[in-house]
Amino acid sequence: MNTHVQTDIGTSEFPVPQKMRAGVYRGSGRVILEIVPVPEIQAGEILIRVAAGGICGTDVKKVRYDLVRPPQILGHVIAGTVVKVASGVTRWSVGDRVISFHHIPCGVCFYCDRQLFSQCPEYKKVGVTAGFEPNGGGFAQYVRVMPHIVNRGMLAIPADVMFEEATFVEPVNTCLKAIHKARIVCGESVFVIGQGPIGLLLTLLARNAGATVLSSDPLPLRRKMSVRFGAEACLDPAVTDAAGEIRRRRSGIGADAVLLAVSDASLVPLALNIARPGGRVLLFAQNDPVTQIQFPAAAVGVEEKEILGSYSAAVDRQEESAQLVFENRALLGELISHRFPLDAIEQAFAMASHPADNSLKLVVLP
Repeated sequence: MNTHVQTDIGTSEFPVPQKMRAGVYRGSGRVILEIVPVPEIQAGEILIRVAAGGICGTDVKKVRYDLVRPPQILGHVIAGTVVKVASGVTRWSVGDRVISFHHIPCGVCFYCDRQLFSQCPEYKKVGVTAGFEPNGGGFAQYVRVMPHIVNRGMLAIPADVMFEEATFVEPVNTCLKAIHKARIVCGESVFVIGQGPIGLLLTLLARNAGATVLSSDPLPLRRKMSVRFGAEACLDPAVTDAAGEIRRRRSGIGADAVLLAVSDASLVPLALNIARPGGRVLLFAQNDPVTQIQFPAAAVGVEEKEILGSYSAAVDRQEESAQLVFENRALLGELISHRFPLDAIEQAFAMASHPADNSLKLVVLP
């Protein structure tokens, strides 16, 4: 990052074509490779050539359940190079290697004043697009970044960090926010249900907070990776009773906090059972308008267990999450199991929707 000002929108050391390839969501669970116009930028905006974009569980849900109106170009986990800078931009220059968030709060409203940034009306306006209705756009070769994101929602990538490693900044931010929302502190016992990429990040961050972590996952590779990421043990839910095991290890007391990283509503009663009386259960993956949840009322009304939610990233943890990623880039790089070109965007979404035994983080390389 530097402060060089470039005012000529059309001048760039990187040639920018008029057309580009993009994975376009067309409804009915379909994401199709298409040729679309490269976005035009306006004053205060920049154009990023996307180098790597991660597939997020939220992207998968939008496609699988048709939660957004087609056509859309999804993809909000973005790392790439600035190739055009419009007038009024002073923080960034052509050639800068950057990551971009896609939501930024206003900072002054009722919700921002209470640090509920993801509830801010301005936050809900997506500020990065590759065309059509703004919805991230990372599954394309170029994305247009709007002024409020340019000013407060981008970070520089150090020269020794690969683009695909930098794609972890946004997911780590969301997980770091969840760890703080669950009030996890040193010395506590934490149980993480699900050890996909997000569950593994939650395990790592809970361990970094000083907690003792147990986890569970049905897939052998993910159980192995869980221990690599800091779990004391990772249980096979088909073999071991998680609630019984945590109580055995804690002289009859359940976990202080349970983090549910699987989008399966039937696991909420299990999470409550694993938690001790007065403990906390954080629902990380239950974030769509379709899912309905049932659980024993006494778990909350009598045993005083808390059910918490955590959604999206936190603007006040951008630098901290970036530093965590850059310092742990080699370990986080082990999470990337599959890399797909844009030409294979349909196959990428098929695997993301139905994970293979050996799949973890999927990255699209435009």
